[in-house]
Amino acid sequence: MTTSLTIGEIYARPPLMPLWPDFGRGVCRFSESTTYLLAAQKRLPVETVRLGRKQFVRTADVLTWLHLPENSEAATGATATASDEHSNESTAKKTGEHS
Repeated sequence: MTTSLTIGEIYARPPLMPLWPDFGRGVCRFSESTTYLLAAQKRLPVETVRLGRKQFVRTADVLTWLHLPENSEAATGATATASDEHSNESTAKKTGEHS
């Protein structure tokens, strides 16, 4: 069973996210072998960082690749703004107002 990381879980990751399983399985939904193969071929959408025998990706790079703000406060504000705009449009449609 493969489980994807939620946006909140991605924001909760440390600055360096393990290549496997956090990035490969949790973000991309790749198998372990595919994740390491793409990393070896430098074909992943983000740069990998090797520390000893372990490989990591920068969480900030993952957020940028996913087009998410680099901090969760900005993401919360963006979500609230989008919700407000949607609710304003819905209210205008119900009352027959035009913008």
